[in-house]
Amino acid sequence: MSVAALTILDLTKVNVAVPSIQAAFEASSTHLQLIVSGYVLAFGLVLVPAGRLGDQRSRKALFIVGLSLFLVASVACALAPSATALMISRIVQGAAAGLQMPQVLGLIQQLFTGAERGSAFGLFGATIGVATAFGPTLGGLLIAIGGEADGWRLIFWMNVPLSLLVIVLAAWLLPGARGRSQRRLELDPVGVLLFALTVLAFLWPFLFTTGSPNDDPRRWWLLGAALLLLSALIWWERHYAARSRLPLMPFRMFRTISFRNGVLLSTTVFASLSGMLIVTTLFLQEGLALSPVVSGMVLIGFAVAEAISSWIGGLLVARIGRKLVVAGLLGLVLSEAGIVAAAVLAAPAAAIWFMACALTCGGVFVGIVLAPNQTLMLGEIAPHEGGLAGSIGQLGQRIGTAVGSAVALALFYASINGANGDGSDGAAYPGAYTAGMIASLVFVSLAALVGAVDLIRHRTAVPQQFPPLRNLVVGSRANE
Repeated sequence: MSVAALTILDLTKVNVAVPSIQAAFEASSTHLQLIVSGYVLAFGLVLVPAGRLGDQRSRKALFIVGLSLFLVASVACALAPSATALMISRIVQGAAAGLQMPQVLGLIQQLFTGAERGSAFGLFGATIGVATAFGPTLGGLLIAIGGEADGWRLIFWMNVPLSLLVIVLAAWLLPGARGRSQRRLELDPVGVLLFALTVLAFLWPFLFTTGSPNDDPRRWWLLGAALLLLSALIWWERHYAARSRLPLMPFRMFRTISFRNGVLLSTTVFASLSGMLIVTTLFLQEGLALSPVVSGMVLIGFAVAEAISSWIGGLLVARIGRKLVVAGLLGLVLSEAGIVAAAVLAAPAAAIWFMACALTCGGVFVGIVLAPNQTLMLGEIAPHEGGLAGSIGQLGQRIGTAVGSAVALALFYASINGANGDGSDGAAYPGAYTAGMIASLVFVSLAALVGAVDLIRHRTAVPQQFPPLRNLVVGSRANE
């Protein structure tokens, strides 16, 4: 859980440091985009291969290797003498994060079964929620402590003692390698290449969308290339599996309805949440002129509520099942609508408090969606493939984050530019915030639709979502 917090924190806390980094190095917009987006891109590229490696060999070893690389990259970021050095270090740091995260999910799948697995994923969801929401606040606080010139370096220095502590605990507490697989180590190099190119082509245009009129429209042609590469990847993986080899992406997993719907649901929820959080932060700082620290404090209720409800949701999912997820999604739709109403209808001084209340309600519903969905998504996946399946789910979340942020940002800034051209008129921000939040509401509504379809499809008793561990293993081996 500590590794999940470290990796997700670095997705969010660095965003508030971008102005300080720009001032320190006189960095170009390309450098700044890669410092932020390069981490996400490297994270997504490494996830699935790392999940496959962990499932075949030692998750503990890959966990420690990834964490050690994350530690070294964090030191390199903190000591970076230039924007280029910081950009390269951030990409390495993202790759290290992608190496670790599948091992966390694989170990949960390996060590826990039944209701205990739900509790573990509840704790995992709570950790992710707190890290996501507290990241901007923590980043702003560290900059305030260290000063505008070098405060951003503290954001990376804080990773060093935390990483060292987790490495020691992992070496001591985590189980070692299981018995050696009867298969030789196999990573499907052609599949890895096609997968990497597909993810790169799909994520690139979204990660480099800022909402500015200067964004290069030609980047959207990469989506066509991504579609062609995905077709090639599917063909190759089926061809590779037909030769009795172990493909990187076993598309047979998507024939498991609970897994397929769970991935789609989490992807759309993360698209909604990422868009909501980024435009809310922009509205608080640019529209209401709050400091990064104060605007981050508005989100504290969201983080705390999500952490508590994730843990509770993990405890309840074995009894309530998919009804819990659908109820949470419907509540999240209403909460996001309430956040918009608070921002637009209330006076600025009161809007902060009303938004904080609505965000806290939203955090409650997010918690009872994400943790139970994670449990249900992996409930019919064999433990020895837990790392790979979890990494596919994580990739969906990273894709959702990139798409949701890009769409919300584009609508937010398009509304401001359409109103007055430069965003100097504060009256333009409520309308811009509404436009950005419309995208978030559309994504969460799609998630609610997926959840409802999944609930209708699975009308069987809840205990069947958590079959005995022996049946999972035997059934999976029979399919290979």
